[in-house]
Amino acid sequence: MSYRTLLLIVLLLPAALLGGAKALGLVIPVPIWGREYVLHFPFADEAAAPLELPGVEGPEDPTRPLVVIDAGHGGRDPGAVGTDADGRRFEEKAITLAIALALRDELLKQGGVRVALTRADDRIVPLPHRPEIARLLEADLFISIHADSAGDQNDTVSGASIYTLSNEASSEAAARFAARENDADRLNGITIAGASKNVSAILVELSQQRTQEDALAFAGLVLREGESALAFVPQPRRSAALAVLRAPDVPSVLFESGFVTNQTDRAQLTTPEGRARYAGVLARAIRVYFARRAETPGDGE
Repeated sequence: MSYRTLLLIVLLLPAALLGGAKALGLVIPVPIWGREYVLHFPFADEAAAPLELPGVEGPEDPTRPLVVIDAGHGGRDPGAVGTDADGRRFEEKAITLAIALALRDELLKQGGVRVALTRADDRIVPLPHRPEIARLLEADLFISIHADSAGDQNDTVSGASIYTLSNEASSEAAARFAARENDADRLNGITIAGASKNVSAILVELSQQRTQEDALAFAGLVLREGESALAFVPQPRRSAALAVLRAPDVPSVLFESGFVTNQTDRAQLTTPEGRARYAGVLARAIRVYFARRAETPGDGE
């Protein structure tokens, strides 16, 4: 049998069968593409896990202020990555978690403040869930901890910074940082049903002025308390449209602890002594912040 004959059979046989069926009054069901004939198998990476509220540690008194500490990235999302001369890999997700745990321990040791972590282990938390956890727990302060990467400039760019929310980025670098952080979920295949940039924009516009003022005040305290203990970038007070800070009723800041690509910063970010220094600065700023809000004297005030 020639190739041409075989091709004609393949093309004409279905038509002949349909014509014969019609002549005999038979009905042959035709698949409706895109409905029950197409089977969908969702992958775990495509959908976000349900929001789970973490436990609250510290005093049982609900009138005590509550701080929600957010360790950036996690799970399959490593965040910024740096390597040393020996080829060892340092991931932002591990660094931020270690600092978050150190800050939690410091606050609990000092007492008087309740603490919750958006993640206490190596898991991914969808970006919209992070500020929502703070809102649902009715937190008094939200601190998202991150580290950065400077790419090939690892020997020249270093230092910490602190971000507050703004629709207008304070610099081109702040805008690039916000774009990268806000895109983390998309790059990691996470989708949140009902998530809307328009809704987020509305929430920003509806944010209480006092909330933004409190966030700015706390950012100033971090810079003051860390002046003699930490190295900061030039113009360390920054602002950008960061999705993780879009809780309209919780004062929120993002603390950029340093650069994983810089040897000096990395020595602080990856050692117990360095993490204790970050935790001490943030804990002092938190204590003064709540003392001011309670209109009672705080340390050094």
